[in-house]
Formats: sequence, structure tokens, C-alpha cells
Amino acid sequence: MDATISWKGKRKFTAIADSEREVIIDAKPDAGGEGQGVRPMELLLMGLGGCTGIDMIMILERMRLKIDRLDMQVSGERAETEPQKYTHFTITYIVDSPDAPLEKVVRAVKLSQEKYCSVAHSLNAPIDAVIELNGERHLV
Repeated sequence: MDATISWKGKRKFTAIADSEREVIIDAKPDAGGEGQGVRPMELLLMGLGGCTGIDMIMILERMRLKIDRLDMQVSGERAETEPQKYTHFTITYIVDSPDAPLEKVVRAVKLSQEKYCSVAHSLNAPIDAVIELNGERHLV
């Protein structure tokens, strides 16, 4: 897997990887950018959410569950000193399903985070999970 990142002036870059989809990356204005793209640390959160989301759908489909909605809210806490890396993540899985018992959704979350999600395994910070199943909130 490869990616090519090309500078487009100021703090703006374009990135293209094997999928051949272009992503615009830019810094916020107070860091010299123009805010015309996604910030690198935001991309990391998006990658984590996308990775675990793909896992979740695949696992829940294998369990033969009907999923009407799966959204993830991913938040990251960062260190106050440089390099201001992420020190902790929380993923809230918002699931609407007429037939998914909480135990199966918890199992899917654990399988994703502990076995399948390559992004989660590439990070060096703990990840907490919260499940919001049909409007009811549960800590995992």
C-alpha cells in the first residue's frame, strides 16, 4: 500500500493512495493554512472510525442482524506538549437495529477492536467504546 502526497502551496497538500481517491489536507488558518482540507489528525480519527465501521458491518452481517443505522463518533485526547500525539480515544457506536441484542453488538465491537481493526492496532493509545443501541447508552 502506498500514498503520494503533493504540496499545493502554503500548508495545503493533496494525497492519493491505491484507491485513487484524492484527499485534500490543509492546516487551520492560525497554523498558516487556509482550512481548505482535512487536518492530518482529523484524518487519523476518520481512519479509525472507518476501519472499525467496516469491521462492524461485516461482523453484524455475519450474525445475520438487520442494521438500519451505524454511525461512529470518534474523539481523541491529545497531549498538551509537542508532538501533541493522541493519548486516548473514545468511539461511540450508534446502532439502530430491530433485532440486535446488546451482547452481539458488544461482541462485534470487541472483535473489531481486539482482532480486526488494523488502524486500532497501529495506534499507541487506549481505545474506549460506548454503544448507543436503539437510543440506549451502554459502556463497554
